[in-house]
Amino acid sequence: MAITALPSAEARISERVATAVREGLASTPKRLPPWLFYDEEGSRLFEQITELSEYYLTRTERAILSADAGAIVARAAAGKRLRITELGAGSAEKTCLLLAAAVRRQGPVVYEPADVSATALMAAEERLEREIPHVYVAPQVVDYTEGLALDPPAPDEHRLVLYIGSSIGNFEPEDSARLLRKIRSALRPGDALLLGVDLVKSADTLLDAYDDADGVTAAFNRNMLVRINRELDANFDPNAFVHRALWNALDSRIEMHLISEKAQTVHLPALDLTVDFARGESIHTENSYKFRPGQAEDLLAAAGFAHNMTWTDRRGWFAVCLARVPLG
Repeated sequence: MAITALPSAEARISERVATAVREGLASTPKRLPPWLFYDEEGSRLFEQITELSEYYLTRTERAILSADAGAIVARAAAGKRLRITELGAGSAEKTCLLLAAAVRRQGPVVYEPADVSATALMAAEERLEREIPHVYVAPQVVDYTEGLALDPPAPDEHRLVLYIGSSIGNFEPEDSARLLRKIRSALRPGDALLLGVDLVKSADTLLDAYDDADGVTAAFNRNMLVRINRELDANFDPNAFVHRALWNALDSRIEMHLISEKAQTVHLPALDLTVDFARGESIHTENSYKFRPGQAEDLLAAAGFAHNMTWTDRRGWFAVCLARVPLG
């Protein structure tokens, strides 16, 4: 059951798009932030990616949550009821496992999904209303990296913030540390954070996950240019850019790029901007950092959290870390 309507954030998001595109295309090398992926079509393509055989991340994390949801919820609750907040919620497909465990434990649960995509939030709300009665959905269309406006939990509640899907890996190390500190500052003593992180594994496995044989990830990457065309009246030819995924072993990250296949000029009238591309020039669209065992726990500790428990799959490909705001 929805308890609040989706707030309107279109003007604010459009301003952020313009600023990000102007700054990113004027930089050397050119770059665009990965949150630009998630318009309506981008959200649809990403859901398709999560079902691909090559994309192990979603099914591996889902398996961990399926096996351990009850234990995660009990540890996070620490004897109280839970209010569950999710950052970058998307369609909340995996979150259903935790919400169902919470409902079994306590009955009604307030769920606060936050995402830049209103489309994804509406899909999540519809799914939860259909599949899990007694979940009360309070969605926010918001860029959580800019801050969170959270109602304080009731005296008999702890808040559990979900930041799963290895989304933290999309940030540069200093930015991920800053974001975790920001999350920590929004919580009360006893509240908890559940962080999902992708772990280092073979380069072939990593590259296949970000460059699938069916070309869905390539379409997802190029859709960023389609969005810019639509929202900023630009004239990118998406087919003149090729998707490329690289494993940067030194920095322990997958990189995604759009490579210009020819020398070309792109006009963005809404920004009064003209951008030249050389043949072979890249737009760097995403980093996905991969963690070694213990790194996520160290990152959480540096942000002021106390590590509680970490769950992994049998292959050690993915980790889900529960950490708490210390009491006192």
